[in-house]
Amino acid sequence: MNSEKGEVPQAPLRADARRNVEALIEGARTVFARDGIDAHVKDIATEAGVGVATLYRHFPKRTDLVLAVLQHDVDECVATAQELAAAYPPMGALTLWLDRYCAFVLTKHGLAAALHSGEATFAGLGAQLLERLEPALDELLQTARAAGVAGDGVSAMDLLRAVAHLCTPGPSHIDYTRRMITLLLTGLRQDRAAQCDN
Repeated sequence: MNSEKGEVPQAPLRADARRNVEALIEGARTVFARDGIDAHVKDIATEAGVGVATLYRHFPKRTDLVLAVLQHDVDECVATAQELAAAYPPMGALTLWLDRYCAFVLTKHGLAAALHSGEATFAGLGAQLLERLEPALDELLQTARAAGVAGDGVSAMDLLRAVAHLCTPGPSHIDYTRRMITLLLTGLRQDRAAQCDN
């Protein structure tokens, strides 16, 4: 925490407490995906292998746990961008990362609903999460452009929003969304080819 704001810095968690927090986040991810964010806290604690009292000690409010799950998953997406960039050609890394982002969005419908619920805790969080993801995607996109396999017609934020819209609840599903992402990436390649022809 920022002590300049008069807040008391928190001591680092002990190893066992840190393991409990990690287990609770993983447990909540599983239960939220299966039952939605209104799932019973006992189910989350059971999935995590801890007691309900432990859950409330680390996450006094449900919104605290929802935030932790979202932030954890965004952190994973950001880290994945670096891993893919090191292991795959530019367009392959970009495609695989967008697929990972797609899976993230598709499994977070309940959490997405929470972001738009009017709950003060979530005010502006959706935009903050996109801003956190934008630099990771932008780096992949810029690398693809430098390699001559992507054009300049779309920004990282454009792609993030487009994929998120493709993943909105309704008749769409993962296969459909992946096909649409392929079309987006095909457009990027064609945009690059058109620029080279001019």
